Amino acid sequence: MIRTIRIAGFGGQGVMLTGQLLAHAATKQGLHSLWVPTYGPETRGGTANCAVTVSDQPIYSPVFKNSDDLLVFNGPSLDKFGEFISQDGHLFYNSSLIDEPKTRDDVHAHGIPMNEIAIGLDVPQVANMVMLGAYVKMVKIFDEDVVLSVLAELLGDKKKHLLEVNRQAMDKGKECL
Repeated sequence: MIRTIRIAGFGGQGVMLTGQLLAHAATKQGLHSLWVPTYGPETRGGTANCAVTVSDQPIYSPVFKNSDDLLVFNGPSLDKFGEFISQDGHLFYNSSLIDEPKTRDDVHAHGIPMNEIAIGLDVPQVANMVMLGAYVKMVKIFDEDVVLSVLAELLGDKKKHLLEVNRQAMDKGKECL
């Protein structure tokens, strides 16, 4: 099994955190994983994307052209990466910012209103966790409890109070499918 995942959006949308969570969770589950971040010229507001590869065998290269799964948080990211999805791949797009995209017939598109849901939770910063919840439910590779335990580690003691709202955001994302 090998799964290639690209996550893309503006800086500050949680693109890198989403990729890190998937890579670390895969490793904790006994899989091999690679996480490769790519930043635009700006830290906040510029483009950001990362590539995650997960496999049950050693991974010899972090490079891939087409991803099995593409998670896009904004329109410019869809424009840039939308054509680079493998046959029978999955496109998860932020339907709060992107109208239903025109995709190839061999790609499965899933609109997730991540911004609307996060705002409904009164914490717009958890929009990426809404998308992550939907993604984890669909692909059935990642154990949600492991993802949340990795998040708890990354948040640390200072921010552990944010774990519950992140769990709620993931739950709301799962309800979108």
